[in-house]
Amino acid sequence: MFSLIFTRRFSMAHRLIADPAGKCAIPHGHNEQVIARLQPVAPQRLDGRANMVAPFEQAKARWHRFVDDRVDHAFQLGESDPMINWFRAHEPQRLGRLLVTPGDPTTEMLAACLMAKLNAFLAADGNDLRCVELTVEETPTNAVTLAGDPADVLPARAGAGWWRRADDSINDLDPVPVALSLAVARR
Repeated sequence: MFSLIFTRRFSMAHRLIADPAGKCAIPHGHNEQVIARLQPVAPQRLDGRANMVAPFEQAKARWHRFVDDRVDHAFQLGESDPMINWFRAHEPQRLGRLLVTPGDPTTEMLAACLMAKLNAFLAADGNDLRCVELTVEETPTNAVTLAGDPADVLPARAGAGWWRRADDSINDLDPVPVALSLAVARR
């Protein structure tokens, strides 16, 4: 079976607070690479004319735009990170640049969320393709690969988050009025 493989680089920042003693509890960044492997939903023989699974540009355009415009230079935080309330109170205009995950934004979690998002895009666009494997290279020496269905590995409480929608969202934060945000931040 043929696979179409697309690679995109992006920069990001995150922090992991589940292990407060760990060095990753301090905000820091990485230059990452995401590699997606797409396959036809229903494999067919080449047609003897165009001889392609799908035009590369058609298959990758929306995905690359999403990575470039939304994921690149986003600040990845877990849904319970207190920094979210800080942004609500002090820089609400930046809430749209927070990529929020269920639990810590580890490389494993990012791979699952991005794979689910890509599959939502592919389904909504009517492509006969699906992402069957997604790799996130956190550093040149560390990577995580997810093969299969991201629903099988996302936390059960994850529900219908932004990663399941075929829109450009990277969080489900509701803008909170500044006065309410300040009251929450003072607690």
